[in-house]
Amino acid sequence: MITFLIVCPLVFLGGFVDSIAGGGGLISLPAYMMTGMPIHFAIGTNKLSSAMGTTVSTLQFARNGYMKLKLSLMTIMAALAGAFLGARIALHISDYYFQIILLVVLPATALYLVFNKQALKNNKFAERLVGKQVLLSLVIALVLGIYDGFYGPGAGTFMLLGLTGIAKLPINLAAGTTKIINLTTNITALLVFLFSGKVFLILGLTAGIFGIAGNYLGAIYFKRGGAKIAKPIILIVLAIFFVKLIFDFIK
Repeated sequence: MITFLIVCPLVFLGGFVDSIAGGGGLISLPAYMMTGMPIHFAIGTNKLSSAMGTTVSTLQFARNGYMKLKLSLMTIMAALAGAFLGARIALHISDYYFQIILLVVLPATALYLVFNKQALKNNKFAERLVGKQVLLSLVIALVLGIYDGFYGPGAGTFMLLGLTGIAKLPINLAAGTTKIINLTTNITALLVFLFSGKVFLILGLTAGIFGIAGNYLGAIYFKRGGAKIAKPIILIVLAIFFVKLIFDFIK
């Protein structure tokens, strides 16, 4: 019972944050780890509850019209190819080098959000995307797919920032595209853990219900506030990630 009391509220909070700005795993995964369960079971069970919650927020974003089918399918394929490549690289290279890079990237990203008043401000949904936007979206999906397969934390947040800041997608379309990519990679990883027997089903399914509630409410808040809500939450996620990264680096 104590395990459920620790995990479920934090999975709800993680789902809420993830639906708006990505990075919910920075909250939900430590919740599972706090219970003392083996790390692979913590990751696998977190994938189950995360996939349940992300499914709901993805459907909500799709229902709101925040996705383009062709763009979603192309970025999914690019992200999966990148994740496979990243996982292969991870077998040969330590994540130490990614951690060093992120110690610079995270503060720089936070400063970009604080001082760039136009960051995440493009709410106008484009009826037609130009070729450059599509190409840049594919490159971002591939690169962050590699990151996700190699290291992972905060990939959804970086995806949202990349699609809005580099590919210049409207924030609603960028968020919807990020959601469908996250859902695909979550389900792919979940299947691996399920077949390996590394998931506590009862805990994961119960926490998943809380994750669904958090994701659902987060999607509603995003629809109402868009960038106004996403920007401060992304800054909080980046701060949490930065503290976690320093802790992992020095321990």
